[in-house]
Amino acid sequence: MGYIEELRKQVGSQPLILVGVAVGVINDKGEILLQKRHDGRWGVPGGFIELGESTEEAGRREVLEETGIEIGKMDLITVVSGKEHFVKLPNGDEFYSVTIAYISNDVVGGELKADGVESVEAMFFKPTQLPESLNPLIKQIIYSFATRK
Repeated sequence: MGYIEELRKQVGSQPLILVGVAVGVINDKGEILLQKRHDGRWGVPGGFIELGESTEEAGRREVLEETGIEIGKMDLITVVSGKEHFVKLPNGDEFYSVTIAYISNDVVGGELKADGVESVEAMFFKPTQLPESLNPLIKQIIYSFATRK
């Protein structure tokens, strides 16, 4: 059982502040790696950090778990937080997310494959041809990932 599940045993559904990562993985063609989740929405790989894990370690772990791709060097892009990042889950759990966004142009191995648990599909997209079912805020962040020099 992970950190968040253990914490929820203690505090129930009350609002928490949770720290996570999002990683824009860019291939040698300038395309960005996206994953399609079970709800039909596309996004960049990412998730919450575990106790004792650095955000960089969490980013590499999440990319590998969700897409089968191994990455090396990551560069910090931005940190997003605030009241607009409040989430209330269908089970009643509430949290405010602090998301640390990275970019990586350093694919070092692995084979592109959705894990079937968190992602049902994984593929690279041109920044100008992103899927429709993508949040506009995420589109803006992806555009900044892909056009960063």
